[in-house]
Amino acid sequence: MAPPKSLPDPIAPAQLDASGYEFSEQIGHLLRRAYQRHLAIFSQTIDDPQLTAVQFAVLSANRRLGPSSMSDLGKATAIDGATVRGIIERLQARGLVELQSSPDDRRKSIVELTGRGHALLEQTTPTAARISELTMSDLNAVERVAVLHLLRKLCGPDGE
Repeated sequence: MAPPKSLPDPIAPAQLDASGYEFSEQIGHLLRRAYQRHLAIFSQTIDDPQLTAVQFAVLSANRRLGPSSMSDLGKATAIDGATVRGIIERLQARGLVELQSSPDDRRKSIVELTGRGHALLEQTTPTAARISELTMSDLNAVERVAVLHLLRKLCGPDGE
């Protein structure tokens, strides 16, 4: 049996031929297009037309973590602090979350789902799972496992 071939070293940027570069075949472009497709499916399918995918992610993270700081919700959802603050303000305006001062640090706000927030998650979570299925509908079972594995790997160590 022949020994396994090692993978080639990555091509140094100086070695790339610009004439062969096609942006539409690059990972960033393809990831963006796949994400745009997912967002379109989400907005067309979700039970609450006012709910965005990132709002759903923040609500879901808050349900999983329990009462949480905005910073913790930002880390859990990979959303920067300023953006997560705006999302939480919109969710609060809809009565889906409430903010309270932390008993440990009065400068810190704790985000907690309201009854309406819990009810919305109960209603929309099955649809969100269906949205994931619709996004991957052109993939067979093996491809679905592979793409999720590879995306987690691309996110870096520990999904960071």
